[in-house]
Amino acid sequence: MARVRLGLIGDNITRSQSPRLHVEAGRLSGIDVSYERLIPLDLGLDFDAVFDRCAAEGFRGINVTYPYKEQVVPRLDMPDPLIAGIRACNTVLFSSPRPEGHNTDYSGFVAAFRARFPGETPGRVAMAGAGGVGKAVAFALAGLGAVELRVYDRDPGRVRGLAEALAAAGIAMPVVSCTSMNEAAESIEGLVNCTPLGMVGYPGSAMTLQQMRGAAWAFDAVYTPVDTQFLQQAERVGARTLSGYDLFFHQGVDAFRHFTGIDVDAGALQGALSGDMREGARQG
Repeated sequence: MARVRLGLIGDNITRSQSPRLHVEAGRLSGIDVSYERLIPLDLGLDFDAVFDRCAAEGFRGINVTYPYKEQVVPRLDMPDPLIAGIRACNTVLFSSPRPEGHNTDYSGFVAAFRARFPGETPGRVAMAGAGGVGKAVAFALAGLGAVELRVYDRDPGRVRGLAEALAAAGIAMPVVSCTSMNEAAESIEGLVNCTPLGMVGYPGSAMTLQQMRGAAWAFDAVYTPVDTQFLQQAERVGARTLSGYDLFFHQGVDAFRHFTGIDVDAGALQGALSGDMREGARQG
């Protein structure tokens, strides 16, 4: 049986479900997959040192998560010009002469949105957070036909960077930099949380109940736990929800394809994971 060594570099990932997904995808595909959680602080190393160690020790590839998705980009070749334009990467394939970068947050969000809301477009969207996952989701929203993206981030420079990245890629979707979440949430159809708020270790919600009123749909990039405060609030105001678990699953399927060249049976994988994995993520 072929063997593939994979890993995840990030902070606060002790309860990440990525190992379970990739090991199970490997089992369904006849591959022996190992998948390691790599937390730089716990290893006594910085991000670059952990990255170099993975390259030297024979990892086939790694996933990269908060807060390193933008930091990793200068170290990579990005073969897809659109993905290069996002300027954030969550999937790295070690290859010669340089590692190859992909963004399955982008492709995963497109797939998750279409599966949850078939035939629909996002409309006007308010988004909290313009970091690595925020950039990927912004590009995906544009590809899905969003009318306008209204963004609040505590660092306005991040919003400018997101708008510049979209413009450089030739994407015409208007991006409005807002000074508050109240401003961002005015007259919108969709709500998106791309901050860590709601994740294990980062309690709370990026938006208040009042700010969410009137929304038709809401998405939270956080998936541990699945039932975040943000999504609970969205359900209270009558919005249909798309969970971070849905993004997690679809981006994982795409990442596995990059790592192995295999299109795992998504239905079989979903069935294998739907019980204990969702419960583990729910408990966070």
